Parts: sequence; C-alpha cells; structure tokens
Amino acid sequence: MSATAALALAGCAPSAGGGDDGGSAGGGEEQQADESAKVGIIYSETGPLAAYGEQYRQGLEAGIDYATEGTGEVDGTAIELEYRDDAGNPDTAVAAAKDLIGQDYRILGGTVVSGIATAMAEQAAQNEVLYISGPAATDAITGVNEFTFRSGRQSFQDVATAGAMLEDESGTVVVLAQDNAFGQGNLAAVEAVLGGEGAEVASVLVPEDATEFTGFARQVVDEDPDLIFVAWAGATAGNMWQSLSQQDVFEAAPVVTGLADSATFAAYGDAGEQISFLSHYFPEATDNEVNQALVDSVTEAGGTPDLFTVDGFVAGQMIAHAVAEGGGDVEGMIEALEGWEFEGPKGTATVRAGDHALVQDMFTAQLVQDGDAWVPEVIDTVPADEVAPPEASGE
Repeated sequence: MSATAALALAGCAPSAGGGDDGGSAGGGEEQQADESAKVGIIYSETGPLAAYGEQYRQGLEAGIDYATEGTGEVDGTAIELEYRDDAGNPDTAVAAAKDLIGQDYRILGGTVVSGIATAMAEQAAQNEVLYISGPAATDAITGVNEFTFRSGRQSFQDVATAGAMLEDESGTVVVLAQDNAFGQGNLAAVEAVLGGEGAEVASVLVPEDATEFTGFARQVVDEDPDLIFVAWAGATAGNMWQSLSQQDVFEAAPVVTGLADSATFAAYGDAGEQISFLSHYFPEATDNEVNQALVDSVTEAGGTPDLFTVDGFVAGQMIAHAVAEGGGDVEGMIEALEGWEFEGPKGTATVRAGDHALVQDMFTAQLVQDGDAWVPEVIDTVPADEVAPPEASGE
C-alpha cells in the first residue's frame, strides 16, 4: 500500500504578462491597452512554511518570464506583482486580499497553506475576482466556485499515486498526519481512495504545534498497521521521522510518504532507504524544455529549484495566459483557463473545465545516497489520467 505527504511585506515587483485589453474584471469594463495587469500574490514570506513560500515565489517569477519570453508583458500589458505575506495565518491572508481587491486587483494568487486557500477561494467568489491557488493541497478548493483555480496538485493525486504502488488492496492503513487542513485533507483522501478500494483506514492526528512525537509513534504501532501513510509539512519533519525510527515504526509496516523539499532529504537518515515515496516534483523527475527553462531561470536568479517551484512556475504560465486571452475581464480570464491544455515543467497538464482540477503526471521515487548526500531518483511516472481526481461539482 502507500502513503502521501509532507509536504509552505509586500513590495510591488513588475514581473510579467498582460492582455489585449487590460480591463476591470467583475463588471467587465474595458480599460486602455498598455495598462498594467495588477496581480496580488499572497504567500508565506514568513511563518512555518516560509521555505515553501520562497520556492513558490521563485517559480512564479520564472514562469512569468518564460510565458512572456522575458518581456514581462503580454501584448503591451505589463504584469505587475504585488507581494503580501500571509504569515501562515488565514486572517492575515483575508485582510491582505480585501485590501488588494479594494485597490482594484482582479487577479490573486498564492498560498502554501490549505486553510488559507479555502478562505481565499471564498473571498474570490464574494468579490468576483480570479484566484489561482499555489501549492496548497486541499481537495476542498477543486470545484468550490467558478473563480478559483489551482497551479499545483491536490491531496487526491498524492493518495492515488500512493495507490498506484499498492499490490494488496486489503488490510489496515494508518494515516499519521498533522491535525490541520493539510493533514485532514490527506486523511479524507486516503479514506476515499484506499478505503474505497477495501482498506480499513485508521488515523493518528498530531497537533500542529507538537514538538514531541514519541507517543504518537507508539499509537501508530499499536494500530497494528499493514501500511503507514505519513502526511507532514514543515520544520518538525526531522524530529517526527527520528521518533518513528526510535519507536521501530519501520519494523511494523511499510511506510509511504510524499517526497518533500530537498532540505528534508538528510532528515530521513537511514530511514530514507526504507520509505516509499510518491512525488509531486523534483527537478530531475522530468526532462523537457519547459522544465529546463524553470531550472535555468531559477538558478540564474540565485535560487534552487525544489518541490514547490513548479507550482509557482505554472501559476506564472496561467496568469500570463489568462491576461493574454481574457484581458482584464474576469469572466474572459476564467473562460481562457477552463479546459486549457499546456506544456508545463512536468509535461502536459490540463485545467479541467468542469471543476478546475489541474490534471498532471505524478511520480514514484526513492532516495539514494550519493556520497554524503541523499538524492531522489524516479522509479516511475504515473500518467495524469490514472491519478486524476473525480470531477467535483462547482457552484
């Protein structure tokens, strides 16, 4: 069986993109060509997932640069990015969104945090603005309303990738996860996907502020699992994995989790060789022209491509396409994105028209030692249609 997992003020920075007519959105009023398209990016500059937020930001700027061929504009309309820090707090994010919307921003993007994404989606619907979420994995924003899209994968795709590694669909799957929107979303996905295939699903949910994990590790063992599915994000991952090793969790059952960012590779220690990984993205997972552009652009800017760089890059592609085809009219931008098939760093991706799921390939991987370092290697590419979530009914 398998598992998923671990998986993130302000300054105005002109970066890219534009549309034929930069228009005002909700009402569809036309503006003069050559006006800028203002895009508000609300992401974790600080907070527990700040490292993920930085990956997203680097990828976003690289994606807009790629989509606009280095001009930072589309058809004479410059894309201007205004960054706001959500600090990992939904209230902070909503306040920033309201401020930007009050300044006539008609495109919002960002956030690594699932709980923030759901709050942002609500703001998008209430104010009739386009919202393109970032790495936040919660399934809840797929199909939530016509204004909300996503530039990354969702929990169902993680779990379905884990399911692709299953040989025996029976038995007990124990989900070890943080008790937050991300962890709860993964648990729900495991119940829907693996539970739907006949597995018995149990859970050990850990408070997000916990720093001691010995007791939780024992709870996992006490469930007598046939598979352990770990969903974790943030700075406590190293301590969590150490506790699992100390409590002989790897002796109890196979452990599956999502391959997190490169900073965590060493944290697995020797356990890294005992874990089966599902993977959303790492730079070596795919070999195409778009991915090479991502790697080159981020590296040249002094960054390091990583787990969520791809979500920012795809967001840049989506923003540029929306502005190019829809101008400043929100309905036009929505229409441009619905059903759009494009080449991204992971290969061909499709924005599903009915519910705005981003249908994309996923990967299975392993960590191997390379000198003193641990590096990921692809085991297999799981085709997009095999891990696509069931279509959600939008509002």
